[in-house]
Amino acid sequence: MAPASKADKKAAVDAAAWMFNVVTSVGIIIVNKALMATYDFSYATTLTGLHFATTTLLAFVLRWLGYIQASHLPFPELLKFVFFANFSVVGMNVSLMWNSVGFYQIAKLSMIPVSCLLEVLFDKIRYSRDTKLSIAVVLLGVGVCTITDVSVNTKGFIAAFIAVWSTSLQQYYVHYLQKKYSLSSFNLLGHTAPAQAATLLLVGPFLDYWLTNRRVYTYDYNIASVMFIILSCTIAVGTNLSQFICIGKFTAVSFQVLGHMKTILVLIMGFFFFGREGLNLQVVLGMFIAVVGMVWYGNASSKPGGKERWSISLPTSRQQKHSNLSESSERDPKA
Repeated sequence: MAPASKADKKAAVDAAAWMFNVVTSVGIIIVNKALMATYDFSYATTLTGLHFATTTLLAFVLRWLGYIQASHLPFPELLKFVFFANFSVVGMNVSLMWNSVGFYQIAKLSMIPVSCLLEVLFDKIRYSRDTKLSIAVVLLGVGVCTITDVSVNTKGFIAAFIAVWSTSLQQYYVHYLQKKYSLSSFNLLGHTAPAQAATLLLVGPFLDYWLTNRRVYTYDYNIASVMFIILSCTIAVGTNLSQFICIGKFTAVSFQVLGHMKTILVLIMGFFFFGREGLNLQVVLGMFIAVVGMVWYGNASSKPGGKERWSISLPTSRQQKHSNLSESSERDPKA
């Protein structure tokens, strides 16, 4: 009974962490869409900097209250993480500006195979046939849902390439740093959020001006828009934290695969709040295929051999141990 209850508890915690990420991620997309569409606040990079500044403030308060213990993250590791994370933010914004919506979605979908490649190269992960097929079904379903017009140009392709690889490396690095330095999700955020906030708030206004030809300082702020900015920053704390929790508990690949459930929910919420013009047979079919793929992936990756580390050296060491035991048995008559 004890192992079963422990497994049930872990499953419940994992499900709660995942639901926390889904709710906050979908929530922030809806709030940001309202902020940009209704209140014309189109300064995405600066807004992201404000998100990390709010996260930094909360981390400071929790550390002051004693909820976050002192921890260490080497500066070179922090520097690499911030480099990947900031290129992810900038790359995504530029990719969306320079590419069609269809190619932008294709680029986002390609993060799954890139994340798989990183796990194979660095973590020696091996995927079963069912796991690979389930990932392909997820990609197909989300692609059917979201990809419409597809056009690409050279600079758009370069921006998408940088966005995909930097985002995949950033998500892989979250898992890597937590495991290597035994950092909790909020400890890692406490290290990375201040650096991201400082760099994005410094670069953000210039980048947003380059992207929109508008200065964030000249925006006509009012009570309603400021309230939405505050709401966006508040939800972003949960989004940032839940992302670190989920990647720490799962892996970057699982986070990407299951993360497309948020794409489905955003489409549904968009139809609910902003009209049902886009709801057609193609979208419904894509949603169904994607959900089937996600369920299949969860089942396939959890089975023995579905997703595991290569253990090429393990049989050799076992054979050596067995051989040593045999030799010692022959030498010692008492054994």
